[in-house]
Amino acid sequence: MNRKQLQAEAEQVRRRTVELGEAGEVGAIPELLRFCRHAQPAVRRAAASALGKLSTSEGIRAAVPSLCELARDTHPQVRQYALLALGKIGEESALPVLRDAANDPAVPDYILGAALRAIEQIEAAVKSRQKCGPVACSRCGRDTTAEQRQLSERQFQRAYCGECFDAVFIERRNFDMKVQNQKTILAADRTVVQSKGERLIADWLSAHGIEYRYDDKFQIIQGFAVRPDFYLPRYDLYIEYWGLDTTDYKIGMLLKQKLYQQEGKKLVSLYPDDLTGLDTKLTKKLRP
Repeated sequence: MNRKQLQAEAEQVRRRTVELGEAGEVGAIPELLRFCRHAQPAVRRAAASALGKLSTSEGIRAAVPSLCELARDTHPQVRQYALLALGKIGEESALPVLRDAANDPAVPDYILGAALRAIEQIEAAVKSRQKCGPVACSRCGRDTTAEQRQLSERQFQRAYCGECFDAVFIERRNFDMKVQNQKTILAADRTVVQSKGERLIADWLSAHGIEYRYDDKFQIIQGFAVRPDFYLPRYDLYIEYWGLDTTDYKIGMLLKQKLYQQEGKKLVSLYPDDLTGLDTKLTKKLRP
């Protein structure tokens, strides 16, 4: 297929995306989510805009993870429309991504404005929901106060009572410190990773000119802050290197793989035995 044919096909998909948004049909959400991963930025932008128009539809929360990823897209207008759509949906799990955008000094003013507006809309929606009645602690089940909910939802995107907030805060802090302390191996592009296996993967990606994010803890999947080893924006694909063989590690691995599968995420799982044929395996996985 030549360049003109590709452009014509992309324009046809873009028009289809706009039509779906204008029609306001709930059943269009799965198709729009596929368009969020389209190679052409004009299609991704139209998909974000269409999902924003479906912000009050049942099932729209399923679009939040994809919109969070589009909020970090390489094209500014795609990011802008994704931010605006997240604000309309009002899901508090998107707040970390929105705050990242608002705190980035390099973003254009129109993206900053979209991020700030979305944050304001979501915070207002959260306050409105809090006024409707007591909310149970996500950890112990006890009722939380308005102050406790406000603090914990801002920090963790979940409601915790005071006691559980302190416990979760310490657990998260200790985990982050443990991860940082394990990053001692320098990859070719100066990324500091945790193992020799991860260094081989990072070196392969940088050698092939493939942009990646390493240990990005702001990838939000259905309310969970997942820290993939590698995320490839160009392919909307996650790479996890499962390098340990302990029982606890395997349990966590299976739970994480299940979460990726439930959310329909593209995941490449690599193990120590794959490192000798890493070039063949990654080339095969990324070629499509």
